[in-house]
Amino acid sequence: MNDVIIYDNRFNGNEWFVIAIIVIGTLAIWLLPKKFTLTQSLFNLLIGVVFGLMFDHTIAVPPFDFYDVGDESRYQPFDIFSYLMYAPFGYIFIYFYEKWGVRGFYTIPYILLWTSMGIGVEWLSVLVGVFHYKHGYQLVYSIPIYLFLQSIHLLLYRTLFPKRKTIS
Repeated sequence: MNDVIIYDNRFNGNEWFVIAIIVIGTLAIWLLPKKFTLTQSLFNLLIGVVFGLMFDHTIAVPPFDFYDVGDESRYQPFDIFSYLMYAPFGYIFIYFYEKWGVRGFYTIPYILLWTSMGIGVEWLSVLVGVFHYKHGYQLVYSIPIYLFLQSIHLLLYRTLFPKRKTIS
């Protein structure tokens, strides 16, 4: 099954959506008061990109092949660029975790809130053609993925940066 599916063949809504998410997220990070060391900032920016790549190369390729990214079923250069839209989410996720002092039981609703936001952005991404579900995949199947990844992100962050050395 090496047939290439072409969903679109021009630069339009899906590409502009990716660019908008990257620009808005980057502006948000730039405008927020600086709270993290350089190492913490890089970790929180890069983990979103790494998680996006890991899951795309787990469930979006054979044997699963549950969805395609971008204009075609094969990867194109802009699809690589689209992974950058995950970077601001990782940073902002931990930024507000620290700012609001989320601890204990409140971690659960915090992760649920961010899972809801992730599902909302994914839903918009499907509407504009960034993602194309296949083989029965549905948006609801992404919920446990978001719950898992955000929990792992928080666990890794708290393990690697246990003393919460943030810039005041």
